[in-house]
Amino acid sequence: MIQITITWIGLLMLWCICTGMAEEGEYMKYKDRSQPVAIRVQDLLSRMTLEEKIGQMVQIDRIAATPDIMQKYHIGSLLSGGGSSPLPQATATDWVNMVNGFQKGSLATRLGIPMIYGIDAVHGNNNVFNATIFPHNVGLGATRDPELVRRIGAATALEVRATGIPYAFAPCIAVCRDPRWGRCYESYSEDPKVVQEMTDIILGLQGEIPNGTRKGVPYVAGKNNVVACAKHFVGDGGTTEGINESNTVIDTHGLLSIHMPPYYDSVIKGVSTVMVSYTSWNNKKMHSNRDLISTFLKDTLNFKGFVISDWEGIDRITSPPHSNYTYSVEASILAGIDMVMVPVKFSEFIDDLTNLVKNKYIPMDRIDDAVGRILQVKFISGLFENPLADFSLVNELGKQEHRNLAREAVRKSVVLLKNGKSADDPLLPLPKYVPRILVAGSHADNLGYQCGGWTINWQGFSGNNNTAGTTIRSAVSSAVLPGTEVVYLENPDSDDVKSGNFAYAIVVVGEHPYTESFGDSKNLTMADPGPNVINNVCGAVKCVVVLISGRPIVIQPYMSTIDALVAAWLPGSEGQGVTDVLFGDYGFTGKLPRTWFKTVDQLPMNIGDSNYDPLFPFGFGLSTKTEVAK
Repeated sequence: MIQITITWIGLLMLWCICTGMAEEGEYMKYKDRSQPVAIRVQDLLSRMTLEEKIGQMVQIDRIAATPDIMQKYHIGSLLSGGGSSPLPQATATDWVNMVNGFQKGSLATRLGIPMIYGIDAVHGNNNVFNATIFPHNVGLGATRDPELVRRIGAATALEVRATGIPYAFAPCIAVCRDPRWGRCYESYSEDPKVVQEMTDIILGLQGEIPNGTRKGVPYVAGKNNVVACAKHFVGDGGTTEGINESNTVIDTHGLLSIHMPPYYDSVIKGVSTVMVSYTSWNNKKMHSNRDLISTFLKDTLNFKGFVISDWEGIDRITSPPHSNYTYSVEASILAGIDMVMVPVKFSEFIDDLTNLVKNKYIPMDRIDDAVGRILQVKFISGLFENPLADFSLVNELGKQEHRNLAREAVRKSVVLLKNGKSADDPLLPLPKYVPRILVAGSHADNLGYQCGGWTINWQGFSGNNNTAGTTIRSAVSSAVLPGTEVVYLENPDSDDVKSGNFAYAIVVVGEHPYTESFGDSKNLTMADPGPNVINNVCGAVKCVVVLISGRPIVIQPYMSTIDALVAAWLPGSEGQGVTDVLFGDYGFTGKLPRTWFKTVDQLPMNIGDSNYDPLFPFGFGLSTKTEVAK
């Protein structure tokens, strides 16, 4: 009897060993890169448990993650919110090591599904120390140059990949209809046609889509490109009085003709993901709008990538936020959201969604659709073949070629609004050789102000120590010829100016950095002491005022005092682009992407309105000739 028992134990052990060897050697289609993506997706889906599927639908912030959490909960995605970095002034190598550390946790799961890491690279890889900071979108809209924007997309993709990250939450393709909105600088224009043209940035971020590619299918060309994200679907730029995360009141025709067209182009250009807006359309929260997400975006536009929520976006379905979270989970998933950004409280989301599926409130085919879309993007982006980033691109971060491109973008984005007290007496271009010039204003020597929000920190920064770049003051000093003395006075009084014997002055003033609701403004006035600086300087000497702002701001009261006026928007890290046109190395070519109002009482006011009476109309922009240095 003992002998028989031993024999059976031996056979059982042999069977277990053989079975394990069979599983290890089993052919898995999803691991075979020669198989079509659709086959790989279906094979992997068929092997996944509900727990593994729901994990793929979760995106959390790195501050809430560990490799063990990635493995235990099968987390599908990580992100860095604004300012969320591995350590202060982290290098590209630091970023790669951090991302790979989390990725190893994901690869240790039963099926080895890699996570996808996302970041808000909205004007360059702007969270990262020493990255190239390109002009914000409002400035790029002023260039009217889709080819330039495509090149910026490609450079941004390289700098994002340099940090080991394959996913950028860009571009924002909002059509901002009211500059009081705190995110207006993230919009290329008030005109949907301009925004449509600028969606060419997707072709730079993801790579040129091959001819004959099926409409709506996500596309990423290779390891030098990133997954892009068109946001925020839809109507975020049309809220009442420009209040962030508020209600867009407009009929269906208006929504489809003003706010939707950039999504048509983005889908055609193979954008891989779409982010849903915090806003409502006619009081219906977008995060629960099944008609627009599932029926229109996925079915009518045939979008085959995945739809992602905004940061805690599903919480805002209810008022107050998170007051009925189970309902919010159900409503958002049934509406068609595939991946949910739950930066910290992910276990609550996982538990609620699991119970909703097990109790048949959410059908399994909705889960399979969501996970299938997520896996498809991971396959087409090459994550399964190259889940761990290497260090081959670390030198792409902030490289001179990209800074030269950013400088080009700045000079093409700057708009000349006034040049001289009369057309016969232009001030620009400025002479490079004079005995003495004045540079004044709080924004002349402040890289943080120059870059604006979404730079290093969520709300941006003040000063010159948080990243690399060239301020306008430094650029002026580099642009003038030897023998010209450049005097910098941040806030001079009129006596200082009158006694200074200055040939002319460059006054740089504007807005302080902001993002999202912190930027909502009812009065759109420039930051103090800007008005006093303009009055003190321009009342005493010929002056050009350079505005650093994310939108048109109140300027009419000072127009008679100002000799020349330049809108430089939020130019980013390369201030030489401003001096390139001030001193005539290049001519001004930028055109207003937005209507410039006389008073805020006129708002909202956009091109084509019956009450259109602007200070400077949409498309306005004076030009200058290229001058030989004087």
